[in-house]
Amino acid sequence: MRRPLSEERITGLHGAGGELMQRLIAEVILPLFPLKSAGSLGLEALDDGAVLSLPQGHVVVTTDSHVVKPLEFPGGDIGVLAACGTINDLAVMGARPVAVTLGLVVEEGFPTAELVRYLGSFAEILGELGVAVVAGDTKVMGKGELDGLVLHTTGIGVAERVIPDAGLEPGDLIIVTGSVGDHGMAILAAREGLPVEGELESDVAPVWPLVERALRIGGIKAMKDPTRGGLAASLNEMARKSGVGILVREAMIPVRPAVKGLAELLGISPLNLACEGRAVIGVSPDRAEEVLSAIREDPLGHGAAIIGEAIGEYPGKVILETGVGGRRYLEMPVGDPVPRIC
Repeated sequence: MRRPLSEERITGLHGAGGELMQRLIAEVILPLFPLKSAGSLGLEALDDGAVLSLPQGHVVVTTDSHVVKPLEFPGGDIGVLAACGTINDLAVMGARPVAVTLGLVVEEGFPTAELVRYLGSFAEILGELGVAVVAGDTKVMGKGELDGLVLHTTGIGVAERVIPDAGLEPGDLIIVTGSVGDHGMAILAAREGLPVEGELESDVAPVWPLVERALRIGGIKAMKDPTRGGLAASLNEMARKSGVGILVREAMIPVRPAVKGLAELLGISPLNLACEGRAVIGVSPDRAEEVLSAIREDPLGHGAAIIGEAIGEYPGKVILETGVGGRRYLEMPVGDPVPRIC
């Protein structure tokens, strides 16, 4: 006689490798991910690995673990975050996302309905982009040994030309595809119950459609997604790896009023706060305006702006021209001011 699958709570037996785990996968998880990668043998076979037949091009692989708190926040949840974070890591390398793997680590007693909701969010993002889940794993930890849920992903993409974050040359212009600091501040406000004036939501979204528009125009020299450490960390990494200085103008950097106001109240720079639906793009000056226009045609890129340029002076440094006309170094953050944001 088959033991009934718990519809209310995840138990230790759901991660023990036996019938209940197989039924959890077959009856709860697999139906959420019907899309298959062309020419692949993957998730539906429940094998130990996935075999992918990919079109000609560079194969790009990325991996990440997602431990956001709270699991659900204004503008998204851990499922949306895991899908977008993986896709965006591929996108900023110029790679079209093809497939992902998904590892679940679930606390015993975690509500099954919540798990289904978060995995449904994950599946919805992937379905919109035609990305298949091709392999996965499930583990259950004891009560109190884990804070609810961890999602681990590996992403696979294909790029005609890999875009590094180290390709800047003096004269290249720097584009940010939208307002900065939204995700980090939305998480902090939700976690701490902070009062917010105006709309404040995470910017979490897949940037591949927007990046694809930019790649079609050409002239893309470098890209980075400003997650942990925010815009400041991304610019510093690009400057150091490229061996150039970067001059950015504070007045040109888009920051939402709600983010700016709360950041001033807390003494946090919005430039150090994570984004989860933005890209920082270095573009040759002859293509920058055309790339900017293409980005703004995408709903996610309406707030895109040119915020500065690569310079020959101060190699490896980022110079911020302040709103009052002065200049200072924009330092690499020591750490993220808001932990557990992705």
